[in-house]
Amino acid sequence: MPDRALSTDSLGAWLVKASGAAPSTREHVRAGFAGVETWCVRPTYRTDLVAAGQPVLLWVSGSEPGLPAGIHAHGRTTGPARDGVMPIVLVPLDQPLLRSELVGDPDLAALEVLRMPAGSNPSYVTPGQLEVLVGMCEELARPV
Repeated sequence: MPDRALSTDSLGAWLVKASGAAPSTREHVRAGFAGVETWCVRPTYRTDLVAAGQPVLLWVSGSEPGLPAGIHAHGRTTGPARDGVMPIVLVPLDQPLLRSELVGDPDLAALEVLRMPAGSNPSYVTPGQLEVLVGMCEELARPV
């Protein structure tokens, strides 16, 4: 088996992505993610690792006015991913954790979404990276 970038031991949180330019993203943000129960993901070995209760972060990409790139919500998985669909629950952050706040932090230099913004969905955050993010935004530690 080839070396994998991710295992259940190296997973701190899933990071799902949305385009800030998409009308559906703007609507989800406006509605506080109410009614969001699933997220489309690319079926890979990563999605085979999804299980109920794992932390999830929502990354909005792009440079839309009023919707800057960064982490806009957090939550958890509610079951295993199947057929390209990850079951989740999300709540918005009071203030997004912006990409501009993350870039340049040496502890986040290897954060996959910063290294490869057009990379896989879902992306992931390691336990150490999640600890740094929680230090920057304590809301990320609140249970959902």
